[in-house]
Amino acid sequence: MIPKDPVMLLSFINLKLRDFYGNLDSLCEDLGIDGLELKEKIASIDYHYDEERNQFV
Repeated sequence: MIPKDPVMLLSFINLKLRDFYGNLDSLCEDLGIDGLELKEKIASIDYHYDEERNQFV
């Protein structure tokens, strides 16, 4: 269900954050994924979670 490719994952997560979740913790809890692993995978393409914007930038 969750893309493995970091670029596709970034797009998928930002879409979910924008349309369905108020914060990253809610998304991770609902989807049953590890937030730290998610952040590390997306950081590998130099994107980082911005709490104020509620997206990876």
